[in-house]
Amino acid sequence: MKTRVLHLTAELWPYARTGGLGQAVAGLAEYQAASGTESHVVLPLYREARERAGKLEPLCDPFTVESGGRPVAVRCWRQVGDKYPHTMFLEHNPSFDRAGIYGEGGSDYPDNARRFALFASAAIEIARRIGDGNLILHAHDWHAALVPVFLRRVYRDEPELQRFPSVLTVHNGGFQGVFPYRVLNEIGLPQEMWSPDFMEWYGRVNFLKGGLRYADMVTTVSPTHAFELLTDVGGFGLQHSFRALGDRLDGIRNGIDVDNWDPNNDPEIAARFSADDLSGKATNKAALQESWGLSRRPDVPVFGMSARLVAQKGLDQIVASHSLRQLDAQFLFLGAGEAQFENALRELAARYPARVAVNTAFTDTLEHQLLAGADFLMMPSLYEPCGLTQMRAQLYGALPVARRVGGLADTIEDGVTGILYDAYSPEAFDRAVQRAVTLYQDRPWFTELAKGAMRKDFSWRQSAEAYAAVYRRALAARAIPQPGASDGGRTPRKRSAPGKGGGRGVRARR
Repeated sequence: MKTRVLHLTAELWPYARTGGLGQAVAGLAEYQAASGTESHVVLPLYREARERAGKLEPLCDPFTVESGGRPVAVRCWRQVGDKYPHTMFLEHNPSFDRAGIYGEGGSDYPDNARRFALFASAAIEIARRIGDGNLILHAHDWHAALVPVFLRRVYRDEPELQRFPSVLTVHNGGFQGVFPYRVLNEIGLPQEMWSPDFMEWYGRVNFLKGGLRYADMVTTVSPTHAFELLTDVGGFGLQHSFRALGDRLDGIRNGIDVDNWDPNNDPEIAARFSADDLSGKATNKAALQESWGLSRRPDVPVFGMSARLVAQKGLDQIVASHSLRQLDAQFLFLGAGEAQFENALRELAARYPARVAVNTAFTDTLEHQLLAGADFLMMPSLYEPCGLTQMRAQLYGALPVARRVGGLADTIEDGVTGILYDAYSPEAFDRAVQRAVTLYQDRPWFTELAKGAMRKDFSWRQSAEAYAAVYRRALAARAIPQPGASDGGRTPRKRSAPGKGGGRGVRARR
């Protein structure tokens, strides 16, 4: 029987995104659809999604879901003339017709728990309406992690829904959907879920922990990151939950859209080029230097960075390093983020205008142009579950200089398609950058490495095949009844509500 997948996500390119989540889900769904899998995506109808989606038509009649013990009317729309993957937009204006996706002015919306609980309930009802055949519910990150929880707890007595397998993909385990104890009642879950075996986490309710407990299969976005999640350092406080998954946890590297990121057919760049003809790369470098207000110097390497300017991306290491202050090289930063890092980079650009330039007004076009002209890409990340930019950069002949973490370790070959290093320190970053400068001085060898990087296969092909295997295992798990399957195999033990202790938590957001 043909496999059918319903992706449930809080972000989807090009309608609404804040980072790589929306691009990863879109890339996977589109590749699955192109290769014969019936692929659908459900996304909240945010204000910005409504503006970008164009003309919409009803997918079904309005319906009501239970949210926090009360009925809520919602609607589901799709684009007129939509082809696979079908994108379905869930409309509930009080929850989603807002200026932001998760919050505004640097603060999360205070009702995010209820908003995404409503999304999860409605997504299951949509699955009910389109669920003939082998429909797999594929939830992404904490925003959709309540889907497997609700499916096995709230809908536990509905056999037609229990046959649906659920897969949960953790794109960034650092964001878990952590809320106060009272939220458990607000989202309609029973008191017995307040247990370390289920959703209680350091005196708070943890959506991602619940999803891990009830999903039939769990994936994350690179093999190395799957291992990191099992460790005390890399598990973000959920390492015990990840370890409990056993062989139900799989690491599958994200792919990228290799048609959109192809320098031989890129309309956004100054000159097209390929691994067989790199002549256009020099043209792009000169255009990049000029547009960023730097001297046209083919003799020095250009280091680019396209990322959110936040601590996770290693900005504290960069601004503390000596490289930007001393090396005869050029450093370009594209992206916005935390004010402390934006200000620090602007100060460095003002002090060293021949070497450092910053543009916080990110656009996709600017990223294409940056990668086309840069010689190296900086990714000194504290952690990086997968990362997309390092794969795009290699296809554009820009060798990554990155820490050996997560997907960076899985997609960069040290000394072959980039430079990897281990320690998280300004000194280690400086040594890696110096390695890159030395490599660049051997131009014939640098050119050969760039050509090799451009020939790498970063498409979704292998990743989609790995997801197909995960889906088969999830389907098999639903086909074989397990003792206690409706509650995850254990009887929840009751636990009293928290006192004033509370414990530490992860801020609930994207």
